[in-house]
Amino acid sequence: MTTVETGMRARTRRAILDAAVATLSKNPGASLSDVAAAAGVGRTTIHRYFPERSDLITAIGDDLLEKIAVATERARPGEGPALQALDRLCQQYFELGDGLMLVFAEPHLMAGEKWEVETPSDRALLELIERGHAEGVIDAELPADWVQQLVWSVLYTAWQHIRDSGASKHESLGLCLRSLRKSLAT
Repeated sequence: MTTVETGMRARTRRAILDAAVATLSKNPGASLSDVAAAAGVGRTTIHRYFPERSDLITAIGDDLLEKIAVATERARPGEGPALQALDRLCQQYFELGDGLMLVFAEPHLMAGEKWEVETPSDRALLELIERGHAEGVIDAELPADWVQQLVWSVLYTAWQHIRDSGASKHESLGLCLRSLRKSLAT
């Protein structure tokens, strides 16, 4: 396979994954034909890349874990004051809304050993929270694992707010960050 063919395959695969996330996050029962239409490919093309629906679902989960890792790295959680780093991390995670909404709505997507082990992204968030405890900017009576769940819950609420009320991404992210700061304050 030539480099051009490999690049085309990667672009087609990416288009299918992106279309699947966008389609399934709005309608988890959408058919593979719906996904194919959204990706601008035929159903046989989807089957070439993902022979079964379960293969597509697994690929979505794997892709999302990779995106979380990239978002965590971009946020630089080890740099600067803890609350500023937490804001950056939430801003990066916020951009993964459709994929994470899909995972939250369809917990079976998180099945599999890759989702069951603590990832470097999980550790980075927990270390950031513990640093916030040490700096005195995150209430030390809130355990790190509680705060971790709170972060994901408030992000989910922000994404849902966009869907339910038609709020802008900017407004919803602002409410998310404000809510987190207030709930974590000492």
